[in-house]
Amino acid sequence: MSLLPKLQPDRIKGLDLFIQACKELVFPAHCLACGRQLPCWKLPLFCHDCLALASFISSPVCVCCGIPFASGNDHLCGQCLAHTYSFSLARSAVLYRDPVAPLVSRLKFNKDLTGLSTLAWLAAASPGFRMLSPPDLIIPVPLHTERLRKRNYNQASLLAQAIFQEGRRKIDPILLIRNRATIAQTELSGQQRRRNLSGAFSVKRPQMVEGKKILLVDDVFTTGSTVNECARTLYKNGAERVEAFTLARVV
Repeated sequence: MSLLPKLQPDRIKGLDLFIQACKELVFPAHCLACGRQLPCWKLPLFCHDCLALASFISSPVCVCCGIPFASGNDHLCGQCLAHTYSFSLARSAVLYRDPVAPLVSRLKFNKDLTGLSTLAWLAAASPGFRMLSPPDLIIPVPLHTERLRKRNYNQASLLAQAIFQEGRRKIDPILLIRNRATIAQTELSGQQRRRNLSGAFSVKRPQMVEGKKILLVDDVFTTGSTVNECARTLYKNGAERVEAFTLARVV
């Protein structure tokens, strides 16, 4: 028999609130964009002014690739009418601009994870997130082993785990493989990106993909070349449907 007294639920809640208050007093939260002190540790860690700058992507958008339009209704864009993409649907949470872009850059290149929870909050709160179909598998876009060894983590995998916490058992970070070290996409044009990625991916266990509805996850959609090549590879290995979700989109 335990000699420690049992705390009632209301006392436990009160203790939690006291600990939280002490934390906020000793270690106050600050806006991740401008550094202004925040009243509490509550996601997203942006002040009111900086959060207002975050541009969520909502209708009207292309019904396939999700690129936003200035006005009108949802419809296919020119590229999707020309069947440019292999994926069935792609959506992004926000535009790749302040205050989101610096957090993504720090996550990707500076090993700075302080903004990860805020980025995941923005993703889950976005209209694009709600347009996704329930997947059988969630696959982060993979890094080549050389780049993964150099960076020590895959930012797409971290985002997938942070965004889809309730569906973590569906996340498979090693099913899709990057076969070769490609040139960094930021240095290439759209056509060069497509050539750079051609044949760059393969599926480790094709039987796990066959007949499955798959959601690809990545940090930024620029031309769509990366998620498109991943989708093409997955369809080649028998996937039933492939959708893509990226945190941000360049327009």
